[in-house]
Amino acid sequence: MLLSKLIENTGYKLVNARDIDISRIEYDSRRVKEGEAFACVVGTFKDGHEFAEGAVKNGASALIVERELPFPVPQIIAPNSRRAMAILAQKLYGYPAKQLRIVGVTGTNGKTTTTYMVKTIAEKCGLKVGLIGTIRNIIGSRVISTQRTTPESTELQEILRMMADEHVDLVVMEVSSHSLDQERVYGLDFEIGGFTNLTQDHLDYHKTFENYLAAKKKLFERSKFAVVNADDSHSEKLLEGLDIPRMTYAVGAPADIYANGIEICDRNVEFDMTTPAGKAHITVPIPGLFNVFNAMLAAGICIKLGFPMDKIAEGLADVSGVTGRMEALPTEGFPFSVILDFAHTPDGMINLLTSVREFAKGRVISVFGCGGDRDHAKRPIMGEAAGRYSDFCVVTSDNPRTEDPMSIIGNVLDGVNKTAVEYVVIQNRREAIKYALTHAKKDDVVVLAGKGHETYQEINGVKYPFDEKVVVAELLDEMRKGL
Repeated sequence: MLLSKLIENTGYKLVNARDIDISRIEYDSRRVKEGEAFACVVGTFKDGHEFAEGAVKNGASALIVERELPFPVPQIIAPNSRRAMAILAQKLYGYPAKQLRIVGVTGTNGKTTTTYMVKTIAEKCGLKVGLIGTIRNIIGSRVISTQRTTPESTELQEILRMMADEHVDLVVMEVSSHSLDQERVYGLDFEIGGFTNLTQDHLDYHKTFENYLAAKKKLFERSKFAVVNADDSHSEKLLEGLDIPRMTYAVGAPADIYANGIEICDRNVEFDMTTPAGKAHITVPIPGLFNVFNAMLAAGICIKLGFPMDKIAEGLADVSGVTGRMEALPTEGFPFSVILDFAHTPDGMINLLTSVREFAKGRVISVFGCGGDRDHAKRPIMGEAAGRYSDFCVVTSDNPRTEDPMSIIGNVLDGVNKTAVEYVVIQNRREAIKYALTHAKKDDVVVLAGKGHETYQEINGVKYPFDEKVVVAELLDEMRKGL
């Protein structure tokens, strides 16, 4: 698109004007190419203006800036370069969102599972679905890899353009607090915004819980309809002052959608669901009370989308287990079970362990740690949660990133030691898993918490291959051979 056309009607100032063709907008100076505009995004830790010189040397044909820089290339000057990147990306890709129905799901836990539930139900109704989320992006049956829960605005618009061009009927996306705060979804309108729950997480970034809540609220400021958890006290604050219609769901509180007769087994959960569109007996092939909540949220979204109850029930019954979410790993030949889960917050850990306790006939053995360079305050809370709901804990490393693993473990132990649980500390995560497996007895459940779908471990800033499915399979094979 010609630069003059790109900035038309934006009110942005253009200096060093040359009417060149812009093929793409890039925010990483190392990846920018000739014909692309480099956005000098002002971030939490770095100012993109510092990397403008490198971007120009790498071939950037234009810059998106908040102040004029001493480089002889066209520069689009905007009050906020991050918002400008989002606005210009929408224009560059022809406003793809206007051709799509978009549903956004936010909250601390449950976003991934809920979006997969909505996707499965919509497909039962004959729709072609696009999914944007933590594990992967999907267009119909085609998988596109992803680096973060919600892509940066220019990448998001590119993905939405692909979805529009491939005639996707519905887009379901996870919307993280970071993406809302960083304006990655700026300018998008959501047909429906869904809310799972809100517990402590990401305070390393947001600093206060109030900031975290305010970031989540932005989704509902951009939504035409809300489906929220009436059992979560934060729902009221999220919608405070917003004049949008809403639907609620709950187990304990009065709500538009509610569940009773809940039965939780080791492989599924069943319950009777009452909704404004009728009643249905629901079976979800993923265990845990929290999946009752996820299913009700998915049902509420799908009711608003106009899907019939029989298809909603059929879709929920057909949801395949989401990778790294309450995932039972193969343990043929051994009398114990292994559950893999992404739980990395105190509430996520409590939900996971209480769900496992509902079907575990033996001990619940937790293997977990906390990530480095992230919210320090949640570490002892995580440790205490694991100690209270486990019979035995193996405290280990997660993704220490640039921190000392034993320092992180020390923070976790501050919470573990508030409980009476027995535990061991084994820093090496593979050895920690091995210890849990070799000490597991008949009917025990070994819970691997924190990494879920991740296939790496980040130590000293370097990512090493570490897929816990592979690790468990290798260790069990060694045990079978008596190694």
